[in-house]
Amino acid sequence: MKPPHLCNCGRIVPHGTRCQCKQKADRERKQRHDRKRPSARERGYNRAWDIARREFLLRRPNCQFPGCDNPSSVVDHITPHKGDPRLFWDRTNWQALCARCHNSRKQKQERSR
Repeated sequence: MKPPHLCNCGRIVPHGTRCQCKQKADRERKQRHDRKRPSARERGYNRAWDIARREFLLRRPNCQFPGCDNPSSVVDHITPHKGDPRLFWDRTNWQALCARCHNSRKQKQERSR
């Protein structure tokens, strides 16, 4: 077992956890980002998307991430569309993922790019 570490704020933090001050700073940073970000509907996730998403997931019931076979619940854009409607609606750029893979493994992949 690894020893605890000392945070910049002076608290002793157990190994594998983050200090409360770091968690608070992360929440505040994410809130600032979210205030500037357009809503999901403004980014194109509208009724047409809901219908297309539902149909896509019916055809691909399992997560497509290698090594995972959980039920899929998220349609992920393989290449981030960044507002480009052609890329957003390009079904060859879609993959069905489970929420766990989308929120962890896929995000980690994107951050490393």
